[in-house]
Amino acid sequence: MDAPDTPPHRAASEPPSADQSTAHDLVEYPPGDLRGDRVLVTGGAGFIGSHIAHALAPHAEVTVYDSLVSGNRSNVPAGAEFVEADVRDGDALERAVDAADVVFHEAAMVSVGQSVEEPTESHDVTAEATLSVLEAARRSEARVVLASSAAIYGQPEATPIPESAAKTPTSPYGLDKLAADHYARLYHDLYGLETVALRYFNVYGPGQTPGEYAGVISVFVEQALAGEPITVEGDGEQTRDFVYVGDVVRANLRAATTDAVGEAYNVATGESISIRRLAERIQELSDADSPIVHRDARPGDIRHSVAETERARDRLGFEPAVSVSDGLARTVEWFRDR
Repeated sequence: MDAPDTPPHRAASEPPSADQSTAHDLVEYPPGDLRGDRVLVTGGAGFIGSHIAHALAPHAEVTVYDSLVSGNRSNVPAGAEFVEADVRDGDALERAVDAADVVFHEAAMVSVGQSVEEPTESHDVTAEATLSVLEAARRSEARVVLASSAAIYGQPEATPIPESAAKTPTSPYGLDKLAADHYARLYHDLYGLETVALRYFNVYGPGQTPGEYAGVISVFVEQALAGEPITVEGDGEQTRDFVYVGDVVRANLRAATTDAVGEAYNVATGESISIRRLAERIQELSDADSPIVHRDARPGDIRHSVAETERARDRLGFEPAVSVSDGLARTVEWFRDR
């Protein structure tokens, strides 16, 4: 049966709850050249997608597309249109993309761990749905800014990791993100579609609620504020490149307006911190009595990861503005207020 022209799950948004509004108001984002544009954010009720939607809602015509499997309805900004649908719903997705000038494609499997448990669903939601977005965008000539991931690199041969590094993903999530990353650039080369792939490193910040697949910072903060032990996997000397969600939004806005399309860019700080030091800093910021305890390391865990960021700076004009110290303080404050 053919779907109706206007899906029944499309509605104007309701005002966000107070705690979610606070999460999105911590950083001011310039609208750039997107003022008045029709913007679609898939996964726009989730962590990163909702920050993008909130940044643009005062300046552009924003539609949030989300199944609410992992996203939250309260994350949709006031004034935005909301489509409750799965990215695997081809008809709904095509209608939404067809009505957009720019698509920020954030919808994907939640995490590496979940993809290991559900590899087929990971492929459908992350790789196959991205192809559907790109194909719909090709027909409507919409620009696509794609959320890729540092997971595509796998175990790096050396650090810092440039965009040209070997791609040896160690999980279905990483492999599916790599397929999406390649498809984005292939669609530019073959069809002239304006695409940009952003390879996020470890994103954190207000609004990242803890859970089974949540980022380590949100888990540590919630443990500390609850007075529970902060659990570090392994010896804690493994290092990561953590990038604040507000900076990730800025990278997306740059990607949506740049002339340097058909490229992939690392989105990171270019600096690393050990997981043990991260736990200690959260312990300090939380004024917590929570001890730091160690448990068994995860099999195959990457030892060191830090990005090379020159390409994003030189071609995209993106540089992170929030230090890990400031970002952690903002994140702890949000969790405490919540």
